[in-house]
Amino acid sequence: MKYQTIFFDRDNTLLYGDPALRKVRNDKITLWSGKPFSLTSQEMMEIFLQNYPEQGLKSVGEEIAFYRQYWARLLLCAGVSSCLEERAEELHQLTWLKGYQLFPETREVLDWFRSRGFRMGVISDTSPSLSLTLEAAGIGNYFDCAICSDLVGAMKPEPAIYQAALDALGTTAAESLYVDDYNMEAEGARSLGFTAFHIDRSRPGDGKWRIDSLKKMLEFVSENT
Repeated sequence: MKYQTIFFDRDNTLLYGDPALRKVRNDKITLWSGKPFSLTSQEMMEIFLQNYPEQGLKSVGEEIAFYRQYWARLLLCAGVSSCLEERAEELHQLTWLKGYQLFPETREVLDWFRSRGFRMGVISDTSPSLSLTLEAAGIGNYFDCAICSDLVGAMKPEPAIYQAALDALGTTAAESLYVDDYNMEAEGARSLGFTAFHIDRSRPGDGKWRIDSLKKMLEFVSENT
């Protein structure tokens, strides 16, 4: 089979958030509140979702406004009660389009596919800044499309978001590879006819569809084309 396209998830597949930036953020909140920052990731996500519009964010401008409000709400929950607007803006400036770290093999894998004429895209459950985040991470030029759930109006593993990616590149699932750090989302692509991999860097791959490095896809393509 001749593959022509490959689609990637973004977070924990191509890149991850910089722990050092999170520490700077948490240290600032600790200083402002006068007590150690103790909100868990789950609690932060609950705060994030409290006022997230049901229909999603439809522009980068809406997203920026949402994040400014989110930081203010989070500061209140963390015990910060003064200068909320200014401090929320400081956190926004600290974090907006910043702190993206590539996995060690990411650029090598993207170069490999590009050198062989693959068209590439990203499919992510996220908001309209998706393309900007890829550019900020230094890999935006590799991709022919960046499909985000908010603009499509569907989240993985719903078929519509994968189909939007196929339509954007004028390709078919049978001609396409996909990789995601959530198995359910890889399975969603596979059910439509993609050759889809679940990447889990915490344990060895299973020799088939679960891989522990993006490089394992290179081996698969070399053996199957």
